[in-house]
Amino acid sequence: MTMDKELGKALTWMAKKIEASLPDNTPMERSPQTIKLIRERYDVARKHAKVQIPPQQETAFFEALLDEILGFGPLEPLLKDNTITEIMVNRTDQIYIEKQGKLTVADAQFVDDAHVEYIINKIIKPLGRFANRDSPLVDARLPDGSRVNAVVSPCAIDGPNITIRKFSKTPFGVKDLVKFGSFNDDMAMFLQAAVVSKLNIVVSGGTGSGKTTLLNVLSSFIPEGDRIVTIEDAAELSLQQPHVVRLETKKPSHKGDTEITIRDLVINSLRMRPERIVVGECRGGEALDMLQAMNTGHDGSLTTIHANNPRDTISRMETLVLMAGMDLPLSVVRKQISSAVDLIVQQARLRDGSRKVTSITEVTGMEGETVVMQEIFRFEETGEKDGKVLGEFVPGGGRPNCEERMRQYGFNLPATMFISGSSIRGGARRR
Repeated sequence: MTMDKELGKALTWMAKKIEASLPDNTPMERSPQTIKLIRERYDVARKHAKVQIPPQQETAFFEALLDEILGFGPLEPLLKDNTITEIMVNRTDQIYIEKQGKLTVADAQFVDDAHVEYIINKIIKPLGRFANRDSPLVDARLPDGSRVNAVVSPCAIDGPNITIRKFSKTPFGVKDLVKFGSFNDDMAMFLQAAVVSKLNIVVSGGTGSGKTTLLNVLSSFIPEGDRIVTIEDAAELSLQQPHVVRLETKKPSHKGDTEITIRDLVINSLRMRPERIVVGECRGGEALDMLQAMNTGHDGSLTTIHANNPRDTISRMETLVLMAGMDLPLSVVRKQISSAVDLIVQQARLRDGSRKVTSITEVTGMEGETVVMQEIFRFEETGEKDGKVLGEFVPGGGRPNCEERMRQYGFNLPATMFISGSSIRGGARRR
């Protein structure tokens, strides 16, 4: 609901008064009992409000009041809209949303900066965190798993801002991504064979390219009997297997409080008898510990990295390993990477907003000082029509070195799967 400043101030004033007056045991959900209780308090508060509410806006005003008390204020209608995948609050009067890969301005706004900060702290308070001048950067999650980043003064120059990556209530499966055109059936079967065969896989791509969604799909291929440890900054992965331990980083809530980083959790996970380690994202020295784990018996580990292409992924991993503070020669780091990583799956968000796996590349070893790779599948653009990028997924033409390992796990991949331009496109079979 968009309203003038006076009505907006009356709304936030009433919401705080009513919320403070509710009994401590009041369930903060949209149940008939809670709504009735809020209505009673609202009727009393109206008599003390300095602003008259126009009759034609009465219903919308009360709905906005419910959103303010039981939800997250102006963000609540946007969070309920399943077609919206991202919400970006730049300032009080400018909120952008993403729908089908396209950004548009939302018909919603906050009253003032204090209102934005109030909603930010409402989101993060259950997690034991607070946003203020001493702790202006916050990573958190909503109850449904959606990822939240917030920045307040003094780091936010134009006022506090919020970025929400929405979490799908029904996690996408491999069939969904095939239907969306993210990859084809052959690539899906190859990736399933790779995960089941315990290949170490790195998903690379830019911000918003769909790395976490793809990681979630890949994780779904892990057999149910394997013990899985997931490590994330803000828990987004939704694994359906029964034997899963989920770990999340901890930010200091006040000065002198302990911070638990991704690296701390990766090191700790090695003591938890994991068969699979799934790290939401490597962005620092934890890359070294992840490589060590991959090289010392924790096959089948998965992670994501920010990089523009598979070759850049290798360079990025080199940089991250050096961030661990170990004075290692670059040649040693490259050998670690080449022996640890089996596949790099490149994900990209194309200019039309679609997200696709643009390359599946195998790391085959070292040649001198260079990490050698071969492309198994790639996406080739063929043009553009009505604003949509056209193209097809094609094999790289070479048989992957990991094929023998996949065969040991019961996957028989037909040669035609890897031959470019083949008219025989049989799917992979498992014995």
